[in-house]
Amino acid sequence: MHKDNFRVAVIQAAPVFLDLEATIEKACNLIREASKNGAAFVLLPEVFVPGYPDWIWNVPIGKMSLHQELYATLLENSISMDDKQIEKLAITAKENNIYVAIGVNEKNTTGSEGSIYNTVVYINADGTILGKHQKLIPTLAERTAWAYGDPSTLQVFDTDLTKIGGLICWENYMPLARCVLYSQGVQLYLAPTYDESDTWKATMSHIAREGGTYVLGSCMAYKKSDILTKFPELEPYYKDAGEWINSGNSVIVEPSGAIIAGPLHQEEGILYADINLKKVRGSKWNLDVAGHYSRPDVFHLSLQQYPETEKINQTKELTIEALEKDENNDI
Repeated sequence: MHKDNFRVAVIQAAPVFLDLEATIEKACNLIREASKNGAAFVLLPEVFVPGYPDWIWNVPIGKMSLHQELYATLLENSISMDDKQIEKLAITAKENNIYVAIGVNEKNTTGSEGSIYNTVVYINADGTILGKHQKLIPTLAERTAWAYGDPSTLQVFDTDLTKIGGLICWENYMPLARCVLYSQGVQLYLAPTYDESDTWKATMSHIAREGGTYVLGSCMAYKKSDILTKFPELEPYYKDAGEWINSGNSVIVEPSGAIIAGPLHQEEGILYADINLKKVRGSKWNLDVAGHYSRPDVFHLSLQQYPETEKINQTKELTIEALEKDENNDI
């Protein structure tokens, strides 16, 4: 049985750039703050852990040695689904009784451990890892940093709170990907992103109206100093950039398409909104794109999953009880 009413939080913040442990600690503190303010669910930005590789848009691709150095640091600070940094997030979720979705750079630990996925990790309020979603197609220069995601991770999670799912940044411009989520009955639609544009805000309103869902759009608020403090050698490539590399503009949108929190501009902070699932159900009266508006006699949607990768990419279930029994656990 889902709750009709609950509070959600959308975090807009910068990571401690390419510092895994410090960023996890910052994430845990933000999760605690959201819980203290009554949130039952919290969303953090795209690849918050350990940060978005913004240099891909500024450093010429021909600077191979520099790209290799930067990628090596990103890889060293990326995570796997069963390491202690994920456990710390899971413990924080349970201790604060809050559902969490957080963007991470995920190592391909089932293979070479040399490639990275752009991933969102879903954590239950009881500390269980619900699952993950890997970004299907990185956008333009992002393909120099991230591998293509596994389609078996395109899913909605039916929780005690509500049905939760989402897409990452420009995946949200893929109509068929959205339809997969609508067909699974998503009610709380997540859109962690690096897009700060006015067009993106319009996209968030469009998706809310189209899908009859609440939409949470979480973006980073990046300053140039966040990057150059870690890599001063990148200064020549940012000489034309202003103080803010990314202004954020995170929002929360209701099923009508109206923005009910945000946008949060050029600052770190947390947006809050009270969710009323009756509005989701009521919106289906006039438009249900996966129901009476779907015309299955005319259209057919199929999702090609990869059975051979579905098993090896299956998320390891973590419970706090299991962690406490692990004699080697030193969190």
